[in-house]
Amino acid sequence: MLRFLTWRLLQFPLMLAVIYVITFLLAWVAPGTPFDNEGDRTLDPRALQAIKERMHADSPLQFLAYYPYHLLTTGDFGPSLKYEEWSVNDILGTALPVSITIGLFGLTVAVVGGVGLGTLAAVRCGSVLDWLSLTIAIIGISIPGFVTAALLLVLFAVKWPIFPIGGWGSFSALILPGLAVGLMPMAYIARLTRVSMLEVLSSDYIRTARAKGLSRWQVVTQHGLRNALLPVLSYIGPAAAGTLTGSFVVEQVFNLPGLGQHFVNSVRNRDQTLILGTVMVYAILLLTMNLLVDIAYAWVDPRIEVGKKG
Repeated sequence: MLRFLTWRLLQFPLMLAVIYVITFLLAWVAPGTPFDNEGDRTLDPRALQAIKERMHADSPLQFLAYYPYHLLTTGDFGPSLKYEEWSVNDILGTALPVSITIGLFGLTVAVVGGVGLGTLAAVRCGSVLDWLSLTIAIIGISIPGFVTAALLLVLFAVKWPIFPIGGWGSFSALILPGLAVGLMPMAYIARLTRVSMLEVLSSDYIRTARAKGLSRWQVVTQHGLRNALLPVLSYIGPAAAGTLTGSFVVEQVFNLPGLGQHFVNSVRNRDQTLILGTVMVYAILLLTMNLLVDIAYAWVDPRIEVGKKG
C-alpha cells in the first residue's frame, strides 16, 4: 500500500502539468483577450502594455512558463486579468468553500441515501419498496440537475416556502442545493447497491452465516454490505466530480455566492488566470478524491492489492 501511495503521489505533478497545459491551450486558442471587453471605456495602449508586462501576458509562451513558476514559488494564483482589484486567491478563498460545501453535502446525500435505498430494495426484492426505488432511480437519472434544482426551488421555496431563496450562511440554505446536486448520483448508487447486494446475498458465505444463527440484518450489515460497496466505491470518484462541478449550475439557480458564477464569468471574459486557477484547484480535489477511493478499496476488502498489476 505504501508503495502504491508513493507512486500515485509522484504521478500528481505529471497529471497536474498535463491538465495545466491543456487548459492553457484552450484558454489561449480562442480569439480575444480579457483586455478587449472594456465596454465604453477605451484603455490607453501604454496602460494596456504595462498591464500585460506586469502580468507576464505579453506572449502566450512567456505566460505559459511564468505562471507555474510564480504559483510554485509563492503559492499565489496571480491577479485576475479582468478584475485588477481582486486576485485569484481572493476569489477562490471566498467562493470555493461554498461550492465545496454544496458538493460534499450532495455527495453525502447521494452515498447515504443511495446505499440505504439500494440495500433495502435488495433485501425486499420484488416488493413495493423495490419497485419504488427503481422508480426513484429512473426519475433521478433522467432529470438533469438544473431541472431538479428549478423544481425544488418552485415547490419548497415559492409554493411552500419552507426553505429560503438565495443567501448563504445557514443550514437551511444548503438543503435544497445539496439535494439538487445529490439526487442524480444517489439514483445511480441505489441501483449499483441493489444489483451488487443481490449478488452478494446469493453467495455461499452468506448462507453459512445465516445457518450459524445470525439474523438477516446482521448478515446484511456485517457481511454483505461491505463487499457490496465495492462497485459503489468505484463510482464515488466520478460522482464526486459530478457533484463538485454540478454545483456550478445549481449555484446559478439558487443565487449562491459559489465559484460557479466566477468560472462562467472567467470564460466569458477570457480571464486566463482565473480559468487556470479554478481548473487547477478542482483538478487537485478530484485527483485527491480518486486516491481516497483507491485507499478505501483496500480498506473495504484487504484481499485487493491496488498497487499490483494482474
